[in-house]
Amino acid sequence: MNRFLAILVAFLSASCPALAQEWPSREFTLVVPFPAGGDDDILARMLAPRLSQLLGQPVNVENVAGGGGMAGAMRVAQATPDGYEVLLGSSATHALSQALYKKPPYNAVTDFTPVVLIAEQPFVLIARKSLPGGRLEDLVAYAKANPRTVQFASSGEGSSTHLVCTLFNAAAGIRANHIAYNGGVPAMRDVVAERIDYYCPALTVAIAPISRQDVKAIAILARSRAQVLPELASAHEQGLADFSAWTWFALFLPRGVPEPVAAKLHEAAAGAIGMPFMQARLKQIGAEVVAPERRSQAYLQKFVEAEIAKWASDLKIARLQPY
Repeated sequence: MNRFLAILVAFLSASCPALAQEWPSREFTLVVPFPAGGDDDILARMLAPRLSQLLGQPVNVENVAGGGGMAGAMRVAQATPDGYEVLLGSSATHALSQALYKKPPYNAVTDFTPVVLIAEQPFVLIARKSLPGGRLEDLVAYAKANPRTVQFASSGEGSSTHLVCTLFNAAAGIRANHIAYNGGVPAMRDVVAERIDYYCPALTVAIAPISRQDVKAIAILARSRAQVLPELASAHEQGLADFSAWTWFALFLPRGVPEPVAAKLHEAAAGAIGMPFMQARLKQIGAEVVAPERRSQAYLQKFVEAEIAKWASDLKIARLQPY
């Protein structure tokens, strides 16, 4: 038996370089664990053609929504570890899910192979255009004066937009009724239609309605302003000292994928986000490409562990109990 295991290990070790050379030999899937039209989906559809160009095979983007991103993440975690199912993960799938649920369906640290951290972006506070005033203090005053009727939207119960708005409410000392939607698109639709008072989406999906003046931009939920909206003051500037809420995006493979395959995908993804076109496009949608020293597989592994601890701390601040 020991001899057999030694032969098997030797065979697998010898075959790994060949796997990397052959992979991908066919099209593969980039799983987006949220509905079409969200910030994750926008990024995936920008990234897929670049990966296809660098790897020489079609990359299909597939939206697998449900469970605050956990359904799509779970699909990749359970996929055959051959490199043909790739997850575009985020703070929602790999940090919030682990902190918010007592028994999440997967372990974000041990059930995936980290590939590369891609970009980060802040959340933004927006409101219906008929809300009185246009600054943070105006929204807070309105909410305090109308505690029974004021409503905020989220892209789903337990989603990052739910937690961020709840953290904002706690920091601002206000109470509001939470309306959970099945995704960010219907949530935004109801803010535009003025059926909801305010919402805390990631910046990418808010840029278009802000530019069309379909909604009021109240504050960037970060310490500093966003380059894409330089005229919009941050929450920190407007009196909510040190308030900061960011999301991030990264690629993951299932646990057990041969290291040469993960390394090849890492090289292609890092090359894609290093393209001037990609960097310029990401800036246009309010995302910031991470620095080269933060793109390694080892860095992403430690980053996920730190993010889980951070979101667990945020849950306590927001007084949200794990489900």
